[in-house]
Amino acid sequence: MSAQLRHCPALLVSAPASGQGKTSVTAALARWHARQGRRVRVFKTGPDFLDPMVLQRASAAPAYQLDLWMNGEADVRARLHAAAGEADLILVEGVMGLFDGTPSSADLARAFGLPVLAVIDGSAMAQTFGALATGLARYRDGLVVHGVAANRIGSAHHARLLRESLPTDLHWMGALPRDAALALPERHLGLVSAGELPDLDARLDALADAWQQHASVALPPRVAFASSDASPVASTLRGARIAIARDAAFCFLYPANLDLLRDAGAELAFFSPLAGDALPQCDAVWLPGGYPELHLHVLSQRADLHSALRAHCDAGKPLLAECGGLLFVLDSLADRDGAQAPMAGLLRGRATMQARLAALGLQSVALPEGTLRGHTFHYAKAMVEADPIAFAVNPNNGPSAEAVYRQGRMTASFVHFYFPSDPLAATRLFAP
Repeated sequence: MSAQLRHCPALLVSAPASGQGKTSVTAALARWHARQGRRVRVFKTGPDFLDPMVLQRASAAPAYQLDLWMNGEADVRARLHAAAGEADLILVEGVMGLFDGTPSSADLARAFGLPVLAVIDGSAMAQTFGALATGLARYRDGLVVHGVAANRIGSAHHARLLRESLPTDLHWMGALPRDAALALPERHLGLVSAGELPDLDARLDALADAWQQHASVALPPRVAFASSDASPVASTLRGARIAIARDAAFCFLYPANLDLLRDAGAELAFFSPLAGDALPQCDAVWLPGGYPELHLHVLSQRADLHSALRAHCDAGKPLLAECGGLLFVLDSLADRDGAQAPMAGLLRGRATMQARLAALGLQSVALPEGTLRGHTFHYAKAMVEADPIAFAVNPNNGPSAEAVYRQGRMTASFVHFYFPSDPLAATRLFAP
């Protein structure tokens, strides 16, 4: 590892549990500081797609994922070091509760010396707020909880009670009120994607305005970020053109994946199946995850696209279908109400959306091209009439172990792959 250090104020925003308001506070902080002219870079702990879409809008800069297992420590180190070279503030939104999961948000904070901001829902408490904050701060040696923020406060008096309950070594960072107008809309996979909220910027400004009422004006401590000696991506896709579906039905795209394909020399051609776009002239296709179940009628009517994708596969060209992309390449898909519609018909099988979660967890898949890491999170049950070429492995011994299907050069699975986990394997999936 190089000794080069870059210094930048930084916070990891965490909480005692999910649902406390981490995303709202992180977005409020990002927009509040950005409006003051600061360059803010925001990351999301774990493999989540939806929170980073909101955080990208809040900070006006791409929001990347940080996960010690999925990314690997070298990739996380390189991204934090790069951000420290161009930012006035780095914010990392945690996942679940501070100590939940393996690896946890606390593990990430300790590995990189990130001070923690604990977000606590104070709506039904007063002085116990300080006790809970103290417990988070003292639970694990080597973890620095710098400050605390309250969510869903009832009044300025309520905020004062919460603030005065804190021990002297925990900084009060700010608060957000209990106001339904400030809530970010959700659906079955989490937040509604940023592109579907025409009033998102107004919501983010409202969050920043509310934050300002109780905010600490001080920046968090400066953190020293070391560089990583990660190898550059080989130009194995030079001259290749990759068509990528991108719209409300296919919106789960890691920015790091797009960067890697570009770094490997590929030209990326985005198209929208929902808008009626034709399949671009290309050497490979990527159908990422998203919400095809919410757009059954439009997708079922795209016989021209179905035919073009079939001709692409028949020509022996690569196609990667991930999660929502997998659902689209099957023969049919049914929504939660049982309404069924034909899909592209590239892979024999059908799928149905369920009310209950079908799979969740980190995934590692040994493919012929190499081993890629990623995750799965979906409510669909698929009946595929093909033998898998591989099954994913969950590093935490969880029950989710997704199948991967291969038909010609088409690879289809519920797994969302993180390409930088094995750049060579990822580029081989798209190589002409």
